[in-house]
Formats: sequence, C-alpha cells, structure tokens
Amino acid sequence: MMALCEEVRMNRFINSNNNNNFYAIAALTLAGTWNQMAVELVQEIGRRVTLITEDSRETVFLFQRLSIALQRGNAVSFLSTFTATD
Repeated sequence: MMALCEEVRMNRFINSNNNNNFYAIAALTLAGTWNQMAVELVQEIGRRVTLITEDSRETVFLFQRLSIALQRGNAVSFLSTFTATD
C-alpha cells in the first residue's frame, strides 16, 4: 500500500515538475523514508564526491548527515505541535 501511495505522489509530482532527482529528496524530506530513488540519488552523489576526495567513506557520511538533518527536522515539527502554556 505504501509503495502505491508513493508511486501516485511521484507521478503527480513528475507531471508538474520534470525533475526526478528533486522528487527523491522531497520524498525523503516529507515522508522520512528512504525510497529507492532517494537511495540511488544519494549513492550517486556520494560516488561523485568520492571520485573528487578519494575518500571511500563519503557516501556513508552523506547518508549520516541527511539522516541527522531529517531527525532534527522531525523533532522541530513534533515540538511545534505543542502549545505554550503560561
């Protein structure tokens, strides 16, 4: 069921914007899950950075940085649902 929902969202987004790579990151940001397209995109970016820096750990570091950023964003979103009481 989740894959079907993801496919419907992807098709809707692709029809409005022909940039698939942006969708992969947007899906990660909004859903908090790593779909196959997002994983492939991050792996490709990591591979290219590795070619430049010659550090084979770059892809792992990139996944870690993105995961932490996602967790921080989720924490901010969660905390903003509470109302301040005086």
